[in-house]
Amino acid sequence: MSGPAAFPDRDTIAAKLSSFGEVDRAFIRLLMENPEQDENLMDGLHRHLDLAAEARFLNSLKLENLGEWLGGAAPDRLQMRLMEAARSSQHPAYQAFKAGLTKSGGLQKAFPAA
Repeated sequence: MSGPAAFPDRDTIAAKLSSFGEVDRAFIRLLMENPEQDENLMDGLHRHLDLAAEARFLNSLKLENLGEWLGGAAPDRLQMRLMEAARSSQHPAYQAFKAGLTKSGGLQKAFPAA
């Protein structure tokens, strides 16, 4: 007997990150408030970045904006994991997301220099 299915699943989260309208942002913000959803959120982010990397057309501005928004909106506990996700590939999709994260300054706010 396996455990309950994860809700929301990674494909649902990836779809929300892809469309990223106002309702989608509210949904993602709600997920980030609950530490129990961190794994689902990160799985969905990886899925979204993988799909963007496989796409015929790379919308780097959209990925950079997503990174900037997530970096600014994510709680401190997620900042390092977001940066790890951005650094997990050298593909331009990941690099655009990383540029947005860096621009947001979220990691520096979470871990200020001594």
